Amino acid sequence: MSARKRAGPLALSNAIEDDPNHHLTGPFLPQTPFSATPRSQSPVSPTIKAWAARPVSPWLRWATQPSSAAKLLLVPVILYLNWELTAPYLAPGWKNPFGAFFLISGLVPTSSPDDPRYQKTYLDLLFIAYNVIFFSLVRQLIVIKVCNPVARYFGLRKSGKIERFGEQGYALVYFGFFGAWGYRIMSQLPTYWYQTEYFWIDYPHWDMKPELKRYYLMQMGYWLQQLIVLVLGLEKPRKDYTELVAHHIVTLWLVGWSYFMNMTLIGNAVYMSMDIPDSFLAFSKLLNYIQWNRAKVFAFVVFLAVWSYFRHWLNFRILWSVWYEIPLMPESSKMWDASRGVYFVWWMTYQVFTPILLLQFLNLFWYLLMLRILHRAIFADKVSDIRSDDEDDGEDEPKKDKKEKS
Repeated sequence: MSARKRAGPLALSNAIEDDPNHHLTGPFLPQTPFSATPRSQSPVSPTIKAWAARPVSPWLRWATQPSSAAKLLLVPVILYLNWELTAPYLAPGWKNPFGAFFLISGLVPTSSPDDPRYQKTYLDLLFIAYNVIFFSLVRQLIVIKVCNPVARYFGLRKSGKIERFGEQGYALVYFGFFGAWGYRIMSQLPTYWYQTEYFWIDYPHWDMKPELKRYYLMQMGYWLQQLIVLVLGLEKPRKDYTELVAHHIVTLWLVGWSYFMNMTLIGNAVYMSMDIPDSFLAFSKLLNYIQWNRAKVFAFVVFLAVWSYFRHWLNFRILWSVWYEIPLMPESSKMWDASRGVYFVWWMTYQVFTPILLLQFLNLFWYLLMLRILHRAIFADKVSDIRSDDEDDGEDEPKKDKKEKS
């Protein structure tokens, strides 16, 4: 039996822990000090080719080019405004068909104007598609216009590190915003703070507050955009590619089915348990990249506590609720009747439980890696050793000539 086969899961964990390209552990490896003497480039085997972006189809340029994404986003807006200006004269009384791209649809006619409610509709697919492009634009603008200049200001020079700093900067903005938004929405729901019995009481929850529906569909758009970028190879792939693809697929599975089954209250709870710790994770990574060593240790400890509470304690509470609190659901809802928005036949318990459990398995795997990082930081003999992860960071960015700047 080969040594590789005998090594087993522990060796896999060790390999991931020391992998500078892993999305979780890589950023926490000790960084090469900015003042370190530049080294000659590491020898590269002639059989190993540097990654090159594959040619992007004209139909997918919006995923990598901000200008293309902005143009696509403007088309429905212009058509919407044109309809608003001309329809009163050419087609009075006709509803504007272009608003569904960027405005939520499905207003419940019988809901009160003071408390409008929305239901599912096929037009939601247009809203999700629009937000896939929207988040592509937002990501590119934040990375290019904000994060890259900040990375250079703090002394990052390697193109790979600048790219990863940009990814974490965007993650901090996205998860920070949606974590706060999710908290605001939950504070208006009976499920606040994780009163899990209300996931099931009065099910189905088919009439959503407009803010909840918008939040839910925008989250779908974000995760679909992330999956498209990964699967189509529009960005440099990471060594933990399989883990990330699995995470995104399970997330979309959970989100899509919970929306279809009118279970958005439990979906909001799961979203919050993921988004809030992810914002702390991104912040910790950023501090490590810019080598604020004391701050990064404090931030990592805080992040680990937040992750433990949200990703594990609260997720286990949700799993417990799915398994044991479903009897609180009205008996009339334990059937498949699309006309009433109820779909909870007996096997739906497993349909809800399984994706949350799979996410928990991934979380536990990552949790083990984080504990090993903490152990290494506390007990390693030389925590401050120069341990470079530059091999896959690309070349230094070319310096601009002073004459060109003037």
